[in-house]
Amino acid sequence: MSAELAGPDPVDVHVGRRVRARRKVLGISQGVLAERIGVTFQQVQKYERGHNRISVSKLYRIAQALATPLEFFFEGLDDPSAETGATKSDPTVARNDALFSVTGGVELAGAFVCISPRVRAAVVGLVKACAEDAKRRCQRS
Repeated sequence: MSAELAGPDPVDVHVGRRVRARRKVLGISQGVLAERIGVTFQQVQKYERGHNRISVSKLYRIAQALATPLEFFFEGLDDPSAETGATKSDPTVARNDALFSVTGGVELAGAFVCISPRVRAAVVGLVKACAEDAKRRCQRS
């Protein structure tokens, strides 16, 4: 099967999602990021979807534009130096990726850090209760 038919490489998709998540957390538009790194906003869209690969030099510029260490974009990927090829087992990375991949997740995370600790605790309790209720309904189905 040719690479074109197989779709984007999972690493490109992962890095693109991490670029999008960081950009959204910082409240930067695709147009602003594009201007900072010298491409069109359409190119940023393609990077974020994993449709176009990001060169190392462009990823370096993206990291600078987003004030982010390069390692951030690779968190959660397989560790190529591991003998077994096991993935990183940090559940925080998986949860962050899941949160940032759903509609409204980035906005929720950004707003969440702005509220008081007391309200934050109440919100966490509410969300946990909703999740438990959803799990119970799924198990009955």
